[in-house]
Amino acid sequence: MNRIIPIIFCALLATQAGAQEMTTVNSNTTAESIMAYPPEIAIIPEPVSISKSSGHFVLPENITIQAGPEMKAVVDHLQEKLSAATGYFVSSSNTPASKPTIRLVLNSKVNTQIGNEGYQLSVTPGLIVIKANQAAGLFYGVQTLIQLFPKEIESAEVMKDIEWKAPCVEITDYPRVGWRGLMFDVARHFFTKDEVKQYIDAMVRYKYNVLHLHLTDDEGWRIEIKGLPKLTEVGAWSVKKVGTFGDFIPPTPDEPRTYGGFYTQEDLKEIIAYAKERFVDILPEIDVPGHSLAAIAAYPELSCTPGAEKYQVRSGEKIMDWSRGAPPIALVDNTLCPANEKVYEFLDTVISQVAALFPFEYIHMGGDEAPRNYWQKTPAIAALMKREGLKNMDEVQGYFEKRVLKMVESKGKKFIGWDEILDGDIPSNAAIMSWRGVKYGIEATHKKHEVVMSPTTYAYLDYMQSDVMFEPKVYASLRLSKSYEFDPIPAGADAKYIKGGQANLWAEQIYNIRQAEYMTWPRAMAIAESVWSPKEKKNWETFFPKVEQHFKRLDMSETKYAPSVYDPIFKATRSADKQLLIELTTEVKGLDIYYSFDNSYPDRFYPKYTERLLPPKDATQLRVITYKGKEPVGRMLTMPIEELKKRASK
Repeated sequence: MNRIIPIIFCALLATQAGAQEMTTVNSNTTAESIMAYPPEIAIIPEPVSISKSSGHFVLPENITIQAGPEMKAVVDHLQEKLSAATGYFVSSSNTPASKPTIRLVLNSKVNTQIGNEGYQLSVTPGLIVIKANQAAGLFYGVQTLIQLFPKEIESAEVMKDIEWKAPCVEITDYPRVGWRGLMFDVARHFFTKDEVKQYIDAMVRYKYNVLHLHLTDDEGWRIEIKGLPKLTEVGAWSVKKVGTFGDFIPPTPDEPRTYGGFYTQEDLKEIIAYAKERFVDILPEIDVPGHSLAAIAAYPELSCTPGAEKYQVRSGEKIMDWSRGAPPIALVDNTLCPANEKVYEFLDTVISQVAALFPFEYIHMGGDEAPRNYWQKTPAIAALMKREGLKNMDEVQGYFEKRVLKMVESKGKKFIGWDEILDGDIPSNAAIMSWRGVKYGIEATHKKHEVVMSPTTYAYLDYMQSDVMFEPKVYASLRLSKSYEFDPIPAGADAKYIKGGQANLWAEQIYNIRQAEYMTWPRAMAIAESVWSPKEKKNWETFFPKVEQHFKRLDMSETKYAPSVYDPIFKATRSADKQLLIELTTEVKGLDIYYSFDNSYPDRFYPKYTERLLPPKDATQLRVITYKGKEPVGRMLTMPIEELKKRASK
C-alpha cells in the first residue's frame, strides 16, 4: 500500500488573506525549512504536504458545520471537540448554510491521490473546508484540524480567555499503510469498558485505525462465551498482587480470588460500536495453544497433563523458565492439548461467538511462546505424532494451527497469528504478525503471507523507556528515538504483502489505565508517524519539537505520558588506573544536565555536566536533573554509585 508522494495541493484564497507569504513543505523539504514552522503547526503524524500562508481563522462563538447526513459520526465528534473547551454553540446543517464555519465535503468524483482515508484540509481566514472520498478521511482531517487550534482545545472543561484561532494552511494527506494498530493487553490486568474507550479516544488523535484486544492469557479470560460459563466465573479472577510481576509468591489456597473482571458480549458490542464511530476496527485475540492457563483452570479437560484440575489462574507467580531461551520450559502446563478433540470442540464454540460478535475481518489466534516440555512426555501427543506423521514439536503445533485456521475460515473470517506459527509450515492464507524483530515478517512476505509488522525492536510499548533503575522492570528497553526508527515496510520485504504496522502494549507490569497511558505516549506518536507519514518526511530533529508541543496537549486532556526522553543516559567505565568514570548523554539536543554527589537535590545553580565525572571517594549516589534553559524538564534521578560500579565491571 505504499503510494507515490503527490505534488502539493495548494489553493490559497489570496483575495481573503491579502498579499501572502507562503511556505510549502513537501516530501523533499529539508529539516531546516520544516523547523521554520511556528510551534502552532505541530501535526503528528506529519502530513504528506503542507502549504502555510499568513493569517489565521478565528472560531466564532456560533459555529455551523455544513455536512451531509452520512457524515454524522464525524460531525458528532467535531461538535464535541469544539464545544467542550470553548463553550461555544456548535450546530450542524445538512443543507448549504449561508455562511458555514466549517464545511465537510465528500468528493462527488473520487480523488485517487488520497484514497479511502486521505483528506484535503483548507484553512483560510473566513472558512475551513475538509474534503475526502470517504467519511474516514474527513475524520482524519478533523484530527489534524484540532491539532491546529491552541492546546486548550483538548480540555474537557471550558477554558476562558483563549483566542481560538488556527493558522491558515492547505494540507493534502493520506496514510502510508492501511493497518495502523495498537495492541492493548487487557488479559494480564483487566481494564474496564470505559477505560478501553478512553484508550480509543487517545489513539484516534494520531490516526490509528486498529485496536488489537488481547483478551485471553494465563492471567485472565476476559470475554463472555455463552455455554462456557466457567471461562469467566473461574478464568477471569485471580489473587491481587502488587509489586514486580513474575516474582510474586504463589498464592495460598485461602487468598481470595476477587481480582479481575471480564466483558459481557453486550459490553463488547458497546466497545465495538464506540470504536466504529471513530473509524477504529477491533481485532480480538484468543491466545492459543500457549498462554491458556485461565482456560485450563476453568476447564481442566482441555489439558492432557495429569493434575491440571489443580491449576489456578495465574496471579503473577513464576510459571515459566526462560533461562534457556525460547520456547520456555513450563513449570505448569499452560497449553491446550493439540491431541485432545475436546480442545477443538471448545475452540469451535469460542471462535463461532467471537466471529459473530466482532465485525472485523480478522481473528487473532495467538500461537506464540507455547512450551513443549509437557507435550514431549504426553502419550496422547506421541500417538498424534505417529498417526499424523509429525516429526517434531513444531509440526505438532503446526497441526494445531492448521486445524484452527480452517475453523476460523469456516466462520467467514481471516486467521492471523504471531510469527511462531511459521515454524509449523502454516499455509499462506494465514496472516502473520511479526513480533520477533522484522526478520520473520520479511520471510513471511516471500512466502506470500499477509504481514503486520510489530517488532520488539521498535514497537513494544511495555519495554522500559529510560534507565532500568527508574522504570518498572521489564525484559528490555526501548527509547522514543528508537521507536521513531520503525519502518513498517523494511528493506528486503515484498511490500505488496505488508498490510501495515502496529505497536504492542503488554500489561504484565501495567496495573491501571494511568500507567497504560504512561507507557503508550509518546512512543505511540513515533509509531503513528511511521505508519502514516511518507518515509521521506520522517526526521527526528523535527519530530521531537512536535512531541514537546503535544506534551502540553496531553496535559490539557489529562492524559498521562512518560517524560523519560529527558532522562540522562548513564554510561560507566573504568580508567586505566581502575577508577570509576561516569559519562552522561541525552536522547534529545539542547538539554543541560546538573548533578550532585553530596545527597542534595541539584538545580541549575549546581555544577553542569560538561565531561566525564570521577565520583568523590566516599560518594554513595549521583543525583541528576535536566534543564532546557531555565526550566527543569527531566526528573530528579538518584543513581547509586554501587550500581554504576557494577556496570563498569561488565
